[in-house]
Amino acid sequence: MIKALVFDFDGTIIDTETAWYIAFRDAYKEHGVNLTLEMYSQCIGTSLKTFNPYEYLITDLNLPIDREAFRESVQLQHAALMNKEQVRPGIQNYLEAAREAGLKLAVASSSKREWVEQHLEQLKLKDYFEVIRTADDVAHVKPDPELYNQALEALGVTADEAVAIEDSPNGARAAAAAGIHCVVISNTITGTLNFDMPHQRLSCLTDLEFNELISKPLVTTV
Repeated sequence: MIKALVFDFDGTIIDTETAWYIAFRDAYKEHGVNLTLEMYSQCIGTSLKTFNPYEYLITDLNLPIDREAFRESVQLQHAALMNKEQVRPGIQNYLEAAREAGLKLAVASSSKREWVEQHLEQLKLKDYFEVIRTADDVAHVKPDPELYNQALEALGVTADEAVAIEDSPNGARAAAAAGIHCVVISNTITGTLNFDMPHQRLSCLTDLEFNELISKPLVTTV
């Protein structure tokens, strides 16, 4: 029996990922560099340790770029793009339905707590979640399962009593490693990436009725 839903934040609740890629891609173009999606995907849904798009032009390509000016430019572009974004389809309905059904709700995000809570408050969604776990709470972010393990413990449920809602391969890997059934609602960017772990794939949550998810056998593909 499903007792809890655990949501990723970036790219899942609202599509921040596409805006970040466009902002970085355009900034790289100004310096004559093509930022491929394959390269950028290394940091989607995880930390910037494998690939840091803020630092790559400086540390790897040795371009004479003002680090702070570059960061500010990218963030301003991202903010402008995000002004056009809204909560992804089906999210609000799922949160309402879960609350009415008495399910527990959590967020498990590889981003910083300040970022996640700020945006949840702006979207008027924070009060739905009794547990929020972020990069500030763990030693290792996704694809490590620590965020999900902590969320399960805080909610007081087992892995087989929860469903994870994710958008990226790193997030889906984390859910799978924690033993949680994962529903993937990929966005414009993550929809082009390879998912090599068991998951249930949807274009958005409106493709699956909430009652079907919590009442019928869970189906996975690879």
